[in-house]
Amino acid sequence: MSEIKSSRAVHDFLAEAEEIIEKLNLDLIALADRAESADFSPELLNEIFRGAHSLKGLAGMVGFDDIGELSHHMENLLDGLRLGKVQLTVELIDTLFISLEVLLKIVHGKGKNESFTVDLTTVLSRIAALGKAPANPDEALLTTCGVDAKILDVLTEYEEHRLLENLKQKRHLFRVNAVFNLSSFDQDLSEISELLKQQGEIISTLPSSGDFSDKIAFQLLYGTRINRDEVVALLGHDEIEVIPVGDEQPSQAFADTAQAVAVSPASSPSTVDSAEAGSDASARSISRTVRVDIDKLDYLMNIVGDLVLAKGAIATIADQLRAQDDSLGGELQKATRSLERRLDELRDGVMDVRMVPVGQLFEKMARIVRRVANEHGKKVVLETLGGDTELDKMIVEDLSDPLMHIIRNSIDHGIEKPEERVAKGKPEKGMIKLQAMQRGNHVVILISDDGRGIDPDLIHSKAIEKGLIGKDTVMSRDAIFDLLFTPGFSTRDEVSDLSGRGVGMDVVKTNIGNMSGMIEIDSTVDAGTTMLLTLPITLAIIKALIVKVCGRTYAIPINSVLETLMIERRDIRTIERREVVELRKITLPLLRLGHVFNLEEKKNSSDRLFIAVVGLAEKRMGIVVDELIGQQDVVIKSLGSVLSFVRGVAGAADMGNQKTILVLDVGGLLSDTLRGDGSIHV
Repeated sequence: MSEIKSSRAVHDFLAEAEEIIEKLNLDLIALADRAESADFSPELLNEIFRGAHSLKGLAGMVGFDDIGELSHHMENLLDGLRLGKVQLTVELIDTLFISLEVLLKIVHGKGKNESFTVDLTTVLSRIAALGKAPANPDEALLTTCGVDAKILDVLTEYEEHRLLENLKQKRHLFRVNAVFNLSSFDQDLSEISELLKQQGEIISTLPSSGDFSDKIAFQLLYGTRINRDEVVALLGHDEIEVIPVGDEQPSQAFADTAQAVAVSPASSPSTVDSAEAGSDASARSISRTVRVDIDKLDYLMNIVGDLVLAKGAIATIADQLRAQDDSLGGELQKATRSLERRLDELRDGVMDVRMVPVGQLFEKMARIVRRVANEHGKKVVLETLGGDTELDKMIVEDLSDPLMHIIRNSIDHGIEKPEERVAKGKPEKGMIKLQAMQRGNHVVILISDDGRGIDPDLIHSKAIEKGLIGKDTVMSRDAIFDLLFTPGFSTRDEVSDLSGRGVGMDVVKTNIGNMSGMIEIDSTVDAGTTMLLTLPITLAIIKALIVKVCGRTYAIPINSVLETLMIERRDIRTIERREVVELRKITLPLLRLGHVFNLEEKKNSSDRLFIAVVGLAEKRMGIVVDELIGQQDVVIKSLGSVLSFVRGVAGAADMGNQKTILVLDVGGLLSDTLRGDGSIHV
């Protein structure tokens, strides 16, 4: 993914890397302090392990192989420690501290020069030497600890290690059996787990078999220093069974072993030999980044929006004063223009802070692709392009669920099993490509796979079977694929017949529409499927074309408006009962908002009509309006969940004169109009 490397991506990485290293340092100090008593929390060790893993992943995204390599070796060492394959020693903690020093030095160096690096040979040799640990001699204890063999058989390597550690720590072992309702088992299980963690460690959580039709049972293997009565009192539920495992009093054999695991006192970080790290590592932070909650940025953006509206009101007053030949009008206009420039700078500054590279989202998808592919026994490679393309943080967040759904669908139903692909002459590994690119004021995200594709003939026949279209209905290829977005189109029957591609796609389309975007599908049988998402860069504050239709005022996002026209009524023709107009040898479908929103159209004797030509991706449409009022900055406010069913509307905007207008959802209107459904009634 080195292609997404950019100065902005590097800057963001260095800030985050420095933060991770700082956190790792604090956690490592805590581990060293607690290691003296051999009573450190496994959660602490897991947290350090995850920190090293995150650093490795982030370094890979920006192509810093040296940071990625050292983090990788640290991660392996920490993994061995988690699994009990490596002993916690003073030397190991010293080595981890030295590794952090080296990492910090590299990060600082790259802050000045991206090509900066250091020789990792020495520190990697130290890590490698520590990783050569002897086999665990205590595994025989597992067979005598009294834990049911059926449970031992299903424990993971990590859980076996934690069981051994609890035995060595002379802790009591209990089986905690609990039965929950299916509707709330996740919350109930979480509640009990939190209670147990207050006084011990949950070694394993296993679903348990039982004769329950509407319930689910769990068996928790629990290690603690308190006795059974105290565990029962801690849980406070009489119906939860707490059963001692083996002898409730820890055996002397375990007690003897416990003495063997105590490590020598860890040295203070200040005494660590830092020769490998160099003595010039500065404690001064290279990053000038401050992480800000997106809600605080929303608050700032709302203030900017209010200032924009106030500026508009002042400009109106200035115009009125000038119209009355008041000299103050001219002065006020000059002041307003200066205010406008500074306000634009402020708006752009706040907007820039909200923008994040879409590569952050792609990184999350990489983890999902790996997990889902493993779940379905498939081999899938994810290719990403254009990760440095920037989008508003809120849009990136809202996009994650639809994108995840599309990718899951692609792996589940699009990509074939390895043997099926080989039989078709395809590579054993399937390919999913995520690509982002900026087109004007929009960002286009392309999700494509090389799977079995979608057969339009099957979709067409299913639509006839379900009564969505007539038997003789002739539809374009695009219109047929649009049927996949029809609510309820996909049922279990369709899942088997149509590869399940329609399942939940109506929700995906709704979510994309809520972001004023649109989604298109193209597919070829046995060649693959491509989905194209077109999204605005931001929704926070936009320029809009204000228009009047049937006495109502609407805002059309200016980034969707290609041009405005004045046409003669006689230029309008009708094709298949749809109004169209010829525009530069292209047939442009027309949309009348009065018809869409069921408004009473006023009689207009003029032979001329105004048209706002709007477009997203390759789609074009003309919106017929009565009056073009002009452009204005507007702050879009959501209609909320109560009005989420309203189609054709992206939100509402305050005009600053105590009037609120609706902002049109151009993407939704385009899709519905081109599909022939131009009768959206609010």
